Amino acid sequence: MAPERIPLLHAVTDDSVIARADFAERAGEVLAAGGADVALHLRAPRASGRRMHALAVRLMEIARASGSLLVVNDRVDVAMAARAYGIQLGARGLSVADARRMVGDAMRIGASVHAVDEARQVIESGADWLMAGTIFASASHPGRSGAGVRLIGELAALGRPVIAIGGMTPERAAEVRRAGATGIATIRGIWDAPSPNDAARRFIDTWRQEEA
Repeated sequence: MAPERIPLLHAVTDDSVIARADFAERAGEVLAAGGADVALHLRAPRASGRRMHALAVRLMEIARASGSLLVVNDRVDVAMAARAYGIQLGARGLSVADARRMVGDAMRIGASVHAVDEARQVIESGADWLMAGTIFASASHPGRSGAGVRLIGELAALGRPVIAIGGMTPERAAEVRRAGATGIATIRGIWDAPSPNDAARRFIDTWRQEEA
């Protein structure tokens, strides 16, 4: 099943990001700045289901108003309760096959992958897009070397959209796009910037320049 659309910028959170006092405000600014070009991935492995649901409901209101999308990472129950656009599954979450049985066609499912064989398996199970990483060395995964852009091309050949993650910067947007990526994902590149909404615009503008 192909997704209806895949935004080019995926702003991923973590526990430290959602703990910031101004997180909801900043998230709203990012979604407003990017509109349909942005998907916010609500990811917080240590947060309670209640906390995740409260955030998801609030973010869904903002996403609807801005034309952007909300994706919930791993917590299929939260995604369903909040009626999010999609679910992003990693190694610690449900399998793609189990999640697909739960949500049917009501939601899109992304799967985090690191190799071609792994990607083939999740595609067969119903994944709509692949989040590929770590492409470049990243502060979020210290000590892990990047797989490089070759992995993007290998995954793109499988016929599903590929979102590149790991060490993404606006300057690298053109490189990963030329390698076959449909979009890019980042945590620090957005949330650690002095102005997250300005950072989002830089990522988007750089990508659009490459399209031109």
